Amino acid sequence: MPELTEPANDPVNDSQPLVRFYPVLVLLAVSMFINYIDRGNLSVAAPLLKQELGLSASQLGILLSGFFWTYTAMQFVSGWLVDRFSVNRLIAAGYLVWSLATAFTGWVHGFAFLLAMRLVLGIGESVALPSCGKILARQLPERHRGFANGLIAFAFRGGNAVGTLFAGFAMARYGWRPVFIFVGFASLVWLPAWARWRPRGGQPSPAAANVAYGVAEILKQRSFWGSCAGHFSSNYLLYFMVTWLPYYLVHARHLSMQTMARTAGLYYLVDALSAVIGGWTSDQWLRSGGDATLVRKTTSIAGFAIAAIAMGGCALASSEHYVIWLVAAGIGCGITAPGNFALPQSLAGPQAAGRWTGLQNGFANLSGIVGPALTGFVVEKTGSFLVPFAITATLCVFGGLAWFFVVGKVQEVQWKQHGVAASTKHSQLKF
Repeated sequence: MPELTEPANDPVNDSQPLVRFYPVLVLLAVSMFINYIDRGNLSVAAPLLKQELGLSASQLGILLSGFFWTYTAMQFVSGWLVDRFSVNRLIAAGYLVWSLATAFTGWVHGFAFLLAMRLVLGIGESVALPSCGKILARQLPERHRGFANGLIAFAFRGGNAVGTLFAGFAMARYGWRPVFIFVGFASLVWLPAWARWRPRGGQPSPAAANVAYGVAEILKQRSFWGSCAGHFSSNYLLYFMVTWLPYYLVHARHLSMQTMARTAGLYYLVDALSAVIGGWTSDQWLRSGGDATLVRKTTSIAGFAIAAIAMGGCALASSEHYVIWLVAAGIGCGITAPGNFALPQSLAGPQAAGRWTGLQNGFANLSGIVGPALTGFVVEKTGSFLVPFAITATLCVFGGLAWFFVVGKVQEVQWKQHGVAASTKHSQLKF
């Protein structure tokens, strides 16, 4: 597939870049779908693991969080690798590593080996989002990135829901070991498909050596910190719902396991659908002549506002009405997703998109370390979910404010070339 360039704004041919890119986009979405199934399988297997291997609660907690240790740390490295080497090969290598780590988890015995597999899984999966960001920035014009990023967000959010549902049923029937082994090896069929339909032009440009877009230069951009703050807030809401929603529904709303599964599944489905619909809608606005800054900011800020109000409503609502607020929170959470990834692609440009996305995703995924643990501590101390919901709603407000005041004009940074600083006025501009 040849590398795509920005075509003329011709309504007749406007959809051609996206249509030509569909095979790659579908494969990227499938990889992220499997990515999130693999990372979530251990949570589903936790009760079985604890009983079979005699793990303590603290050991189980370490296993569940161990993935984020290497995943978050490697984000600061993977982005550099993606910009420096062939992105097509890196995403394939990462996919192979995380699939084998999943498969071998089904054979290991003991806490230490399980932890080692979780750490390896984090290393392998760390290349996924920086690679997606690099490929989308290189292959698609701005007006198609909202839908593309929304579809990828739909895939990984759907991976949470589908993995929890089907892995749970499969483990109950066959045990946890066969499920890990089957999922790990079956997912390898993605690799030959990627070899066949991967995008062409995936080698780094020789001109990139003359452009300074290293870590220090990215960290100087005010918009980088705005996008990090927004992404952190969005992820905090996402991880809060992924890790604590089932427990909340059973213990605070007194639902049965079956009713809890349906209610949580409804939330995850709404969240995933909102991501792809929100991305498509923002692209439609752009193609009709909307300014990129206005479109991207307005969409994400609206998502944060909806989520903040809905989280407060859900915490305070009666048993007859809280599901309505829960669905609204899913809508808001999903709407924030495409902008988290479209923004670094637009600001960094094709040459630096991998590094920017990796750095941003690294900071954003600190929420996966902090959020679930903080929620558990607060619930234990207060005996209620009111404060955790309030914290999450507050962070949604914080994310919206960061997008409004800190993120500048949505256009590519003029990186330094040949030692001469080019203009970075967009970092000084306000919405």
